[in-house]
Amino acid sequence: MPLSKILRLAIPERPIAAILRIVSRAYDRLRGRFASAVVGWPKSYLGAGSIVWGTRSIFVDKNISVGRYAWIEAVSRNHGQIFSPVIKIGQGFCASERLHISAINRIDIADNCLLGSCVYISDHNHGSYKGAEQSHPSEPPIQRKLVSHGPVVIGSNVWVGDNVVIIGPARIGNGVVIGANTVITRDVPDDVMVVGMLAKIIKRFDRESGRWEDEA
Repeated sequence: MPLSKILRLAIPERPIAAILRIVSRAYDRLRGRFASAVVGWPKSYLGAGSIVWGTRSIFVDKNISVGRYAWIEAVSRNHGQIFSPVIKIGQGFCASERLHISAINRIDIADNCLLGSCVYISDHNHGSYKGAEQSHPSEPPIQRKLVSHGPVVIGSNVWVGDNVVIIGPARIGNGVVIGANTVITRDVPDDVMVVGMLAKIIKRFDRESGRWEDEA
């Protein structure tokens, strides 16, 4: 650990607390490096308590840092369904704790993106709510088919705040800033700042037609 980093950790603390913090940080870095190497991430860090499934379908560049309790999964099978998912993460990616990424189709994140805590990124839903074959409300959600209507593509230098939800299909441009608690379900152009979450009724299930109809 560089001397400058040791000093930054030690100066604000009392002596014993400083020693414990330095030792703890050094151990955590070593553990995180080892964990990232196990899943095939070169020169990267994977936080304690994290779960990564489908490693053959997950491709990351160097210098990736993912905080504690992440859940990253490329889903290849689900209740008889078979998928060919791809998750790609560019270099310099940095995410705080409790990141959740789940793909059955494709999620592509470009270089130098920064994510806050509790960010959820997915290219699919439990069930289909548009098109010819739609899910029925009486069907338990966990038994509904996983359905993707398109990938999630995130450009470079994107800053994503805490508790953001991104569900595909969605393409987010370069240099975008996404405010905390924002829900993204559509394309976002380059170099803009987006915020907001509106819990409004957008569809209603019509039991006569057996379809989810747009709310007027």
